[in-house]
Amino acid sequence: MRWRGLRRSSNVDDQRGAPRAGIRGGGVGLLVIAVAVYFVAGPEAVMQLLGGQGTSVAVDTPTTRGAPDEASEFVEAVLGSTEDAWGELFAGEGMQYVPPTLVLFDDQVDSACGANTSATGPFYCPPDARVYLDVGFFRDLARLGGVGDFAQAYVIGHEVGHHVQNLLGTSDRVRQQQARADQRGVNRLSVQLELQADCYAGVWAHYANRTGDVLEPGDIEEALGAAAAIGDDRLQAGAGRRVAPESFTHGSSALRAQWLGRGIEAGTLQVCDTFASPSATGSNR
Repeated sequence: MRWRGLRRSSNVDDQRGAPRAGIRGGGVGLLVIAVAVYFVAGPEAVMQLLGGQGTSVAVDTPTTRGAPDEASEFVEAVLGSTEDAWGELFAGEGMQYVPPTLVLFDDQVDSACGANTSATGPFYCPPDARVYLDVGFFRDLARLGGVGDFAQAYVIGHEVGHHVQNLLGTSDRVRQQQARADQRGVNRLSVQLELQADCYAGVWAHYANRTGDVLEPGDIEEALGAAAAIGDDRLQAGAGRRVAPESFTHGSSALRAQWLGRGIEAGTLQVCDTFASPSATGSNR
């Protein structure tokens, strides 16, 4: 991925190195937590932990708060690219895009969604409209097989996709529907929301490549493979559990890759309507 020439975002709040008390969640410890979470809470919890992909960008935890490094420069470049993409796309629809703040942290962080450790993985918090990311996540996920800087960028694009859903009111509508649904309906709506965020990540990638020639050979395959690697079915099968579509919360490997690919190919909001048909998610079979 050719990211060094991208505009850097000023909306990155680097809180790494800030003194905090509590559980430390990096390195091998994160892998142990991932296994424990899977067997205690099921694949949907691990999907939060593994909600993105690996990286080829070196990540070293700084000793002082906000110390610049290659990882922070990468995040600033990718976030800046998402701002440019969604700013133009929203303007084309007669709307104004308000970018999120991306918080870099290590070990643990406080958000409007509560206190979270590194074991949570990257996440988006609608109440404060912020994306939270521990860059150590990429190092740990690389050990699980998720490698490549564009796969890492896909993670950021997916979380920014949730921000887009928040701005468009999609997240609120889904929560309202989930409040009236049974568990199967709640899961189906969750899958639709997650697949749409995958598609929105693809929309950003389409724009970034069209305007900045960002993608290198193999990048698309890297991202599609990353999306497939964290499908609910693959996580369930990998743990020796029965593949149960009714329990999916993020979507199957095939569908995650499919919706990401749709966004990359078309580059429009309209192609990402995962809510048009419940059968489109495959979560109700």
